Amino acid sequence: MLTLSASTCIDGALQLLALALVVAAHLTTTVSAADEDPLQDVCVADIFDPHGLPILTINGRPCIPPDRVKAEDFASPLLRRPAPLNAALGSAVNLASVNTFPGLNTLGLSVARIDYEPKGLHPPHIHPRATEVLFLVHGTLVVGFVSTAPNNTLFQTILYPGDLFVFPRGLVHFQINPDKAKPALAIAALNSQNPGISELAAALFGANPPLPSIVLQETFGIDHVGVKELTDNVLAILAAV
Repeated sequence: MLTLSASTCIDGALQLLALALVVAAHLTTTVSAADEDPLQDVCVADIFDPHGLPILTINGRPCIPPDRVKAEDFASPLLRRPAPLNAALGSAVNLASVNTFPGLNTLGLSVARIDYEPKGLHPPHIHPRATEVLFLVHGTLVVGFVSTAPNNTLFQTILYPGDLFVFPRGLVHFQINPDKAKPALAIAALNSQNPGISELAAALFGANPPLPSIVLQETFGIDHVGVKELTDNVLAILAAV
């Protein structure tokens, strides 16, 4: 019969405990990669108080009382039509997030409709809180994303109707319609109720207040005049809606 000493049993238990902690840490990291899991069946966002003023938010949105929840809270006509077109970019993004579709609250999901004019561009941007899956409804798109440093590898391809492409969370990505005559339409799903967006050009040259000119000069190897020209161009693009 095999007998184990007390010290051997304790060592074994400690090893199992250490393994369990490693696994738990890994699972926690994996789960935290998107929005937290809900603690109830539904939590329709209570965005406005009785006077129409925004409700105080913390990490998410508070819920309306369950007895006020209706079936209509889980339907939205928001994506029936495109958002206003940015004439300079030739694209329009209509996002259904918790801020425009309260029924999404706590469900870890947003959906966007993206319309592209011929040669239309959705410029390089990131979603800090979500991975995006893009489905091309019609038209053609050139899409891509860039990995992080030091490699900064570009992953680029052409999409045709029915194709999917995934943009990993937090990585710079873009879409452009290469067709000179036909528009394109895509639907994007993002695994956050509030994915956020940071467009690179707007963040660098359209910040409010502006970034120090010397920062942009040193970063891009241009002078003050070059910074002003780029800033004016970006502000014009942002205003072209």
